[in-house]
Amino acid sequence: MSSRSGGHPYPRSARVNEILREVISDAIVRLEDEDDRLGLLTVTGVETSPDLRHATVFFDSLPPEAREVLEEYRVEIQADVNVQTRLKRTPKLNFLADPAIAAGGAVEDALRRLHDEDE
Repeated sequence: MSSRSGGHPYPRSARVNEILREVISDAIVRLEDEDDRLGLLTVTGVETSPDLRHATVFFDSLPPEAREVLEEYRVEIQADVNVQTRLKRTPKLNFLADPAIAAGGAVEDALRRLHDEDE
């Protein structure tokens, strides 16, 4: 399966997002060992702007304290991205809870209520 973009089956932005997700996940795992305030966080995805100046990192959940700690370590995480990737720019990271996870939870709750009403 070949494409004009060098033989890759999906766009460069998707590949960049996946590489960033892996690098950022690894960096956060290392930080979790050093700082208990982070707890257990799971990176669900990364979305970069077209110019790669900004990237939003999505988590399965993001308590306020964990978000504050991530902001404290943001420059260190960005440095890991810079070292481990060959990007022209290192994007500024923004950390958010994944809205798809919250929406999925709301759908599950609604389905449970409907199921309970049927019984």
